[in-house]
Amino acid sequence: MKKELLLNFPLTTGKYTSFVDKIIQLANNKTSSVICVANVHMYTEAYKSEDFLRIINNAEIVTPDGKPLTWALKVLYGIRQERVAGMDLLPDLLRLMSSNNISAYFYGGSEAMLEKTRDYLKKFYPDLAIAGLHSPPFVSYSDINNGTEEKIINTINSSLPSIVFVILGCPKQEKWMAAMRGRINAVMIGVGGALPVMIGEKKRAPKWMQNNGLEWLFRLIQEPGRLFKRYMTTNKLFIWIVLKEYIRIKMLVPLGLSKKT
Repeated sequence: MKKELLLNFPLTTGKYTSFVDKIIQLANNKTSSVICVANVHMYTEAYKSEDFLRIINNAEIVTPDGKPLTWALKVLYGIRQERVAGMDLLPDLLRLMSSNNISAYFYGGSEAMLEKTRDYLKKFYPDLAIAGLHSPPFVSYSDINNGTEEKIINTINSSLPSIVFVILGCPKQEKWMAAMRGRINAVMIGVGGALPVMIGEKKRAPKWMQNNGLEWLFRLIQEPGRLFKRYMTTNKLFIWIVLKEYIRIKMLVPLGLSKKT
């Protein structure tokens, strides 16, 4: 699949169905790979950290989850790309996995969330092969690299999953998946907040808010204490980054006054 750069941040492009097809293909081949579901939060984390940007650059697929990312591609570069949201991708993948005997493993989240996930899957995806569900204790990125997770790696691999859905939140889940590439024999997808929405722990924004890039506002209203600082910081930074690039492309470059950095 083709990737386009939003400044130096890679975004995989193409039709929504091509993302689903590619992930299923990787799963059938048992390819150890990393799928990042990118939004403004992930973008700004990569902007602030070269190490994290390197992780995103090395991912097999980076889906444009956030509507503002697709807008920025269009406004800055004239690239039209539909949104590939994790909240749509997760149930669509589970449906195809159920009908094609592709097994799933869920890593992350609380014990209570995973128990609710198990009940939800039995009800709505009764034919899905569930390789396992695991709620890990807190493990730092350095601990992962020091080999303290060998036991869980062996447990996941011995359960023979084709896709591992990772629910650790950004940027932890992306760092975990990058550390597990080549060690876990499956596709790894960071689904973050998509799982609690799917199982009904949280509500998803109405369609009109999704279409107008306001899903973040809906989430903020639900969890103001947890999300206010993050959204105010990341949204302002993203707007500033895009505005600077817009000025550079539309105003300075035609005058020969700027080069892309």
